[in-house]
Amino acid sequence: MKNALTIVAAVAAAMFAQGAFAQASAPTRAEVKAETKAAAKTPAGEATMAPAPGTKSDTTRAERKAKTAEARKEGALAKAGENPENAKGEKPMKSTKTRAERKAETKAAVKEGKTTPAGEGSDAPKK
Repeated sequence: MKNALTIVAAVAAAMFAQGAFAQASAPTRAEVKAETKAAAKTPAGEATMAPAPGTKSDTTRAERKAKTAEARKEGALAKAGENPENAKGEKPMKSTKTRAERKAETKAAVKEGKTTPAGEGSDAPKK
């Protein structure tokens, strides 16, 4: 029983000593405040901001309207909501097959087992 009490007392002493050492090395509140005041500060929002892009246009509204009207007369404007060219500036390819031909090809591929079953493709959702 004496050994158990001695061990418990030694463990308790070690725990209290560790806490005291940790507090002794920590800076006081006044020291932390002094460090903060001494640190070089930048104004809020100016630390890493890039320069703002210019919001002014180089052309006048009348010049833009005239340019648009000229493009409309030449037929160079796309219809509203349509983009006939892809990102590379090339026109999209037109299909050379009819819908019936595509359906027949798909039906033949299904019969031969060349199609991927539903839910088993490379981008199928994982459970």
